[in-house]
Amino acid sequence: MDDDIAKPPDAHPTTSPAGPVSAQAYLTEMRDAIQRVTEQEMENVARAADLLAESIQRGGVIQAFGTGHSQAVAMEIAGRAGGLIPSNRIALRDLVVQNGESPGILADPHAERDPDIGRRLYEATPVDPADAFVIVSNSGINGSVVGLASLAKERGHALVTITSLAHSARVESRHPSGRKLSNFADVVLDNGGPFGDAVLPLPGGGAVCAVSTITSALLAQFLTAEVVRRLLAAGEDPPVYLSANVPGGDTHNEALLKRYQGRIRRGG
Repeated sequence: MDDDIAKPPDAHPTTSPAGPVSAQAYLTEMRDAIQRVTEQEMENVARAADLLAESIQRGGVIQAFGTGHSQAVAMEIAGRAGGLIPSNRIALRDLVVQNGESPGILADPHAERDPDIGRRLYEATPVDPADAFVIVSNSGINGSVVGLASLAKERGHALVTITSLAHSARVESRHPSGRKLSNFADVVLDNGGPFGDAVLPLPGGGAVCAVSTITSALLAQFLTAEVVRRLLAAGEDPPVYLSANVPGGDTHNEALLKRYQGRIRRGG
């Protein structure tokens, strides 16, 4: 949780090579980004998987949270086929469904910047002391993610974050503490995305085609694989979701979900 952890590796580019906008150009960029993440983050993935596996072995649940497009990465971690059953996705909708707040908050494009939302989400979530958190934010600066990360660490939870260190280093925090998501993490996973996320430059300025959702989802699946590997090595039967769209999937999932009754919310 050292502040220096937020410094991006020197190898991260801040701009992409000039070239035509095309699917092939994007594929080239994504291959480079995936290779960079794979080469640089595997040690951190292993450290993060140690924390998450330990949480599950203690009866904990992995609490996943992201706002904006990072919600998609939280969905890769919690509640999907091939994923770990002891996982729960925290979402802004919880403030409406669980806390009774106005549905208008879901239409507020700036809600994710509110530093108090992290506290309200934590209080709306059935959190156990053994639970670990995975918080995802490309920029790592918005009040909700920083606030939730701060509170998770204050309450003694293991915390893994997925973020772009290159982007985060070039923007100011929107949390009153002045700190960023990576400052609170036990383990930071860098998604390898450039500043601004998009990688194909446009002739008139700006860029198109983003990186972070794909590389962050890859990191999420790396975590799942490594956690399951640790559970198997310990002689345990990993509690993993089957697809609800295969025969027997519902029966399999419901039997395992009973272990975590009241602690996992399933929904769209």
